[in-house]
Amino acid sequence: MKVNIFEGGFLFTGRITGEGPARFGGTMVNDLQVIGDTTYDSNLKVSGNITVNGDVTLSNLKVNGDVTLGGSDCAEKFDINARESGEIEPGTVMTMNEDGLLTPCIQEYDKKVAGIVSGAGQVKPGIILGNTRSSNIKTVPIALMGKAYCKVDATHSAIEIGDLLTTSPTKVYAMKAEDPFKAFGAVIGKALGSIKEGIGLIPVLVALQ
Repeated sequence: MKVNIFEGGFLFTGRITGEGPARFGGTMVNDLQVIGDTTYDSNLKVSGNITVNGDVTLSNLKVNGDVTLGGSDCAEKFDINARESGEIEPGTVMTMNEDGLLTPCIQEYDKKVAGIVSGAGQVKPGIILGNTRSSNIKTVPIALMGKAYCKVDATHSAIEIGDLLTTSPTKVYAMKAEDPFKAFGAVIGKALGSIKEGIGLIPVLVALQ
């Protein structure tokens, strides 16, 4: 038998369904599934699972326990050079231009490197910071930490697991950092996959340095 009790302090926009007994109003909730937009202006305690089909936007969050996220990295949205927006795909290596906007890399060992565009290899970011910007500003999520898939070029040198990666002269691609002096300040992360030749997409442990 389904129980749906809503007792004050609730504003629901969209559709909300509960699988199994559910009671709101300062008591516990077993399982909660939210489809659409929901605004909850009160305290909510959940014993069970919360399933959200869509984005979750948080302004203040306090957690006494573990939080498990489905993605692989923590990303943050950065403004991009609008002229380059058509070329920017997940996995692209980005650098900063003179205006502080992000643009695809075009040279090797670029110390202005910002990171990898998150979301390649069918792996989504676990959390995105700065996700409340105006829709008029073109942005891309840059992986700050964790694992992200990156476009790499092994034309100059084969890439093995554990190699440090930097920007390459092949636009939007990373390459193996073979020169420690040039690589200082231009390292994107550590390769978690290998590629012997040509170009490809491999997982990278993000570690800007």
